[in-house]
This record gives sequence, C-alpha cells and structure tokens, in this order.
Amino acid sequence: DRLYTPIQHLSQVFDSYGQAQVGFRRISALLAEPTEQAKPIESNPENTNAAVDARGPIRFDRVGFSYPGAAQPALRTVTFDIAPGSTVAVVGPTGAGKSTIVKLIERFYEPTEGVIRANTTDIKDLPMNGWRSAVGFVPQEAHLFTGTIAENIAYGRPTASLEEITDAARRVGALHAIAAIPGGFNARIGERGRGLSSGQRQLVALARAEMIHPQLLLLDEATATLDPATEKTIVAASNRVTQARTAVVVAHRLATARRADLILVVSDGVIVESGTHELLLSFGGSYATMWQGKTP
Repeated sequence: DRLYTPIQHLSQVFDSYGQAQVGFRRISALLAEPTEQAKPIESNPENTNAAVDARGPIRFDRVGFSYPGAAQPALRTVTFDIAPGSTVAVVGPTGAGKSTIVKLIERFYEPTEGVIRANTTDIKDLPMNGWRSAVGFVPQEAHLFTGTIAENIAYGRPTASLEEITDAARRVGALHAIAAIPGGFNARIGERGRGLSSGQRQLVALARAEMIHPQLLLLDEATATLDPATEKTIVAASNRVTQARTAVVVAHRLATARRADLILVVSDGVIVESGTHELLLSFGGSYATMWQGKTP
C-alpha cells in the first residue's frame, strides 16, 4: 500500500497536468488573437447610421470566402440581392455554405473576395457596434448566459425595463412558455441555458433578437434540433418576427423555405438556383428534387 498509493497519486497528477496543458494552450491561443479593431465613426461620418443601411437592399457582389486552413473555399463568387422587407430562405445540403452567408452578413467574418453592400454601402465601412445593433441573429444553438430569463432577453439592451422585456417576449409569442417556467422572467438559468428545454431556449433567443428591434433578422437553422411539436411553436414565432423586416433564414426543412419571397439553393459554395417556390419547382432542378424527396 505504501508503494502503490504514491504511484496512483502520481498518475493522477500527470492526468491533471495533461488537462492543464491543453487548457493553457487554448487560453494562450485565444489571448493571442488580434483584437478586432472597430472602425471609428469619425473616419467615415457619412456612414454612421447603420440602421438605415440595414433597412435598405442587401447585395452580395461576387463574394468569396475561405475558412483559415480549409482546402476548399466555403463560398465562390456568390451574387444575389435581398430586397427591403423581404424574406430570403437559403437551402442546400450540409456543408454547402448556407451558414457562411449568414455569418458574413453578421460580420463574424469578412469576405476574402467581393463586397457585401447594404444600401450601396460596403458593410465593412459601417461602425461595427452600429451594424450589429441593427441586425438580429438567432443561431441553431442559442447561447444563453447565467442569470435570469429577463437578463438574457435584455442582453442587447441591458437598461431595458421589465415592461419592454415583456413586450419583446409578447411579440414573438413567448409569454405563455415563459409563464410556464417557475419564476417566469425572474427564473435563473445556468450557462448555455441549463434548466430550459431546447424550445424554451430558442424562444428566449428570438425574444432577445426582437428586443433590439432589428432592421435585418438572421435565422440560422433555428429549428434544426427541435422535435416537430416544438418546431411548430418556434416556426410560428419566427414568422411573427420576420413579418415587418428584412430576413434571411437558413432553412433545413423546405416547408419553412416555401413561404419565403426568394429561395437560394446553395451547393458546394455556389448558388445553383434562385427564385420563388413555384418557380423553382417548375425548373425541375435541385430544389424540385429536394422537395419531392422531403419528409411529409
């Protein structure tokens, strides 16, 4: 026992040491990342109102993008227009580049080729804070923070009153779901929304996006991980928040895309088809094949 107990302790130390090394490397890599330098407003005074530009037409002009270290580009010479107040659905197989389009609009990345314009202005010339304050984003897996539901909804407007928070939840139809949670808006949740169902997390994320009254709304497969019953609730909430603004929806189910004003079919980083649901069905191409093979 006196021989083997220290050996066991030593093995545990080496295990902890190995885990610490991995954590240290990841933290070091994060701290080594260059800080994103937001363009000062005074350097481009003519383009300070990002909300106005976000309300105008959005144009992808021969946009290309490659992720660092990737063998193939995620997007290649993509060109399309988003009319003000319209809903555009982006469909296609996994890895086609659908989410990349949304991430470029949100400015998580900058295009490696071409230009993205909002109301004729290159979005790179707009102040970052102003642009992101005008754009609402709901990802497939919404990240909620430790705190109350009200604090998570008010993330984009920390000074919002409870009445404003309640109104944002009402506009997306989340009041009933929040009322069913013990504590309601004051219910405390854990990191990443621990303690809530996937549907409840997405409703809170939609209310958070609605809270800032975005001019442009981006939904990146917001219902992909939900069961059919919960998905119906989230789709209804999504329809509410997209009615009065420009919206880009990455749709994994074609029933969602069917209601869009414009459907973009993406494959291998390029747009292979575009048009309305009826027009694309008449083409008899990729979209028609997907529609015929979809699950009822």
